[in-house]
Amino acid sequence: MTERGVSKPYAPMTAQRRRAIFSQLRAANPHPTTELEYATPFELLVAVVLSAQATDKSVNAATRKLYAVANTPAQILALGVDGLSHYIRTIGLYNSKAKHLIEACRILLEQHGGEVPGERTALEALPGVGRKTANVVLNTAFGQPTIAVDTHIFRVANRTGLAVGKTPRQVEDILVATTPKEFARDAHHWLILHGRYVCTARKPGCARCAIARYCDLRGI
Repeated sequence: MTERGVSKPYAPMTAQRRRAIFSQLRAANPHPTTELEYATPFELLVAVVLSAQATDKSVNAATRKLYAVANTPAQILALGVDGLSHYIRTIGLYNSKAKHLIEACRILLEQHGGEVPGERTALEALPGVGRKTANVVLNTAFGQPTIAVDTHIFRVANRTGLAVGKTPRQVEDILVATTPKEFARDAHHWLILHGRYVCTARKPGCARCAIARYCDLRGI
């Protein structure tokens, strides 16, 4: 991997080193969770769909107003595309997201009794829901040890050597297969928050990093 013009080989990622990384992340943040605001699995699903190419802050600002008037599949379906678009128009791609969510609400009501399914295939069958969104919902709403690899997790996993891969799916598969069971439930949140606030893209905060001693970027 090349970082800031410096190329260096990865040190071996041993089980001991992997456990040390997650132990330090847990010590720094014992109870991590998403920064998206939600009260039900359905509210989380809507928020995650809206969060594609948008910040959590912008999504929360929109959903606070939306959920005050409509926070169930039936209520959002009743708004229609135009009505829903009114509440989410500050979010990028809001027109297509509104169309996806309205159709998703229809499917949830017709096929799932208005409940969000806790199963990957059913989730990914919903419009606007891909593997990453399904992973977030399965992990955060249903407690499953899934890992949704976004740009932050992809960066952290490759930089640290936790999971060196060329695609998000490669990184996801390695992380799921190698993360110690005791850390699997919260690994997604630790890694995304670490990438968002410490191991940032342009200037990683190595001096304040809880896992710097175990990272392949140490000393750079």
